[in-house]
Formats: sequence, structure tokens, C-alpha cells
Amino acid sequence: MVSTLMLSFSMLPRMDKKDNKSNFEGVRIAKRLARSGVCSRRDAERMIADGRVSVDGKVLTSPALNVTEKSVITVDGKPLNSAEETRVWRYHKPAGTITTSRDPQGRPTVFEKLPPEMPRVVSIGRLDFNTEGLLLLTNDGELARHMELPANAWLRRYRVRVYGDINPAKLASVAKGVTISGIHYEPVKIEIEKTKEEGRNKWLAVTIREGKNREVRKIMDYLDLQVTRLIRVAFGPFPLGKLPRGGIEEVPRIALRGALGKFFGEHKKK
Repeated sequence: MVSTLMLSFSMLPRMDKKDNKSNFEGVRIAKRLARSGVCSRRDAERMIADGRVSVDGKVLTSPALNVTEKSVITVDGKPLNSAEETRVWRYHKPAGTITTSRDPQGRPTVFEKLPPEMPRVVSIGRLDFNTEGLLLLTNDGELARHMELPANAWLRRYRVRVYGDINPAKLASVAKGVTISGIHYEPVKIEIEKTKEEGRNKWLAVTIREGKNREVRKIMDYLDLQVTRLIRVAFGPFPLGKLPRGGIEEVPRIALRGALGKFFGEHKKK
């Protein structure tokens, strides 16, 4: 069952019912698809290029089209659902699942594990197959894109169990940013959880901003440390908390608006 997470946001503004109304007058088709939870805007553009989207009976070949509330939009021959209010869920992704809707290799996906009453959702960023912990899901592809953009600098926090000896000099180098195999990584904050040592296994608290592909694992490899467990414990203001493995909880609307006020303000203007 999908339960509701009650976060403590005592100083957040009261939600106005008028904010639930969406105005799609003159909205680009890719944004309309993203807002309806079909996919991200980038994926919507790919779907259009593949001829999967029609507007008023005509198959689109380009995303350079504005649509209104009166436009009849279909995806794969099925009518597009009306846009719902933006919703976000915290999901405790188990290790051994892939963050995609389908996998050619037949591996289990996170979307196969969701409760049947869940609406269609997209993930905000990804966690790789063997990484566990907090994965945010939303019915709003525009919000997913907003939170994934490096320019918005959402902090990602992880707990990492590693095997090996830590080199202080190398540890200091990543704190100032480092280039590995031609890829530059912004400063990474790493703290040793001294009470969690298990022989040569240690627990580290790692904080990053960019979230590049397999960033934490590549940083650990650069430090000559073998990752034996990787758990994301927070994404921006959203914590994993005590959510059980495989558990899912919706972020209350008032908490969502408080944490993402800038997004809601910009979204309302467009």
C-alpha cells in the first residue's frame, strides 16, 4: 500500500487551491507530454522523432509545435491523460534492480516492484543496478528534468562501505575536485564513519552535487577502495529516513511545495 510520509515543515506556506490548475495555452508538445508523466521532455522528443505522437490526427515529425487544452493528443494510438498535479514519491530501491521501464537483459526493474495503484511515474535521476537507497519518483517529467540539471546543484548523500586503506593525499585531492579518465568531477565531500569500521572495511559518508554516471564508484576506484555496499540516503531535501527496503511513500503536497518553491513558481509562469 502507498502510504504518506509526514515530514516536518512547520514554516512552509499554505497551498492555494488555485495553484492546482494548469494552463497549457501555447505549451510545447514535449513539455505537455512530460507534464502528463509520460516521460521526460528529452524522451518525449525522441518519441516524436519515432512517429509515436499525434496531434489532432496528424503524426508529428518535429517537437516544434505548441498545443492547447483543446488539442487531441495521442501516444502510441492512445489518448494522452490530462495533466495531474505534481506528485513525488520516495522509494527505497533494493540492490539488484535497474532504473528503467524495461530491460533487454531481463533484469528486474524498479517499476515492476511498484504497487499496482501507482500512477505512471518517471524516476528523478537513476541508481545503478547494485546501488540501493533513495530513488525519487514523480508523475511530472518537467520536475524530473529540473531536479536532474547539474545547474540546480541538488546534493546527493550516500553511505558507502569500502574495503582497503585510505590515502589521505588522494582523499584531499577529491575534496578540491579531480579529473579521472578525462572526466572532471566537482569537489566531493567524504567523511569516515569511525564507529562503523569492520576490519579493513570502513563506512564513508559521501556528498556530491553533480551525480554523473557512476560518480561515487569511480571516485572510490580512484581512491583504491573497493565498494562493497552503496546506499543513497538523501537527494536534496528528501531523506531516505527509515523507509524499509522496497517501501514507497508519497511526499505530502505542502512539503513538496516548500522544498521546490522555485520550480512551482517558474512552472506557473510558463
